Amino acid sequence: MIALTQSTMAASPIASVATSGTRVHQFLPAKYVPRMERNAGLKVRCMAEPDLNEQSPKPVTPPPPPKPVVSTKFSDVLAFDGPAPERINGRLAMIGFVAAIAVELAKGQDVFDQISNGGVSWFIGTSVLLSLASLIPLFKGVTVESKSGGVMTSDAELWNGRFAMLGLVALAFTEFVKGGSLV
Repeated sequence: MIALTQSTMAASPIASVATSGTRVHQFLPAKYVPRMERNAGLKVRCMAEPDLNEQSPKPVTPPPPPKPVVSTKFSDVLAFDGPAPERINGRLAMIGFVAAIAVELAKGQDVFDQISNGGVSWFIGTSVLLSLASLIPLFKGVTVESKSGGVMTSDAELWNGRFAMLGLVALAFTEFVKGGSLV
């Protein structure tokens, strides 16, 4: 490749001298000394032109972007806008909603009867188990986005968890207003 260099200067150099053969041509008098602030506008631009003998230019692939650094500090993982709180609450709500509907269909008990008949111990056990299972990969630096693909994306999990939270609250409110189970 042939490289062309273009430069523009705000002021002329101290003395420009060009030689052609044995003769010396002086363009500016040697007494001329420009002020230094005038040379501050010096700009150099460089462009490459493709060689005419080359068949096709080789495509340049940019390097992949660096992976973001994931914090594994306890306070960052469990921060209000951190990766754990909404995800864990959503997972618990999804399991709680499905379990509440299943028990209601099987035994005819509403959510409040399920909680008063031993549901608190099941809730605490499930909450501890799922919270630990969700937190261990986050403390190891694994992001949820790295494990998502296809239909099972991290955004789909967040939205399903949000809908399950709303569904669980709506189920409890409806049963409270109705005074019994939905079935």
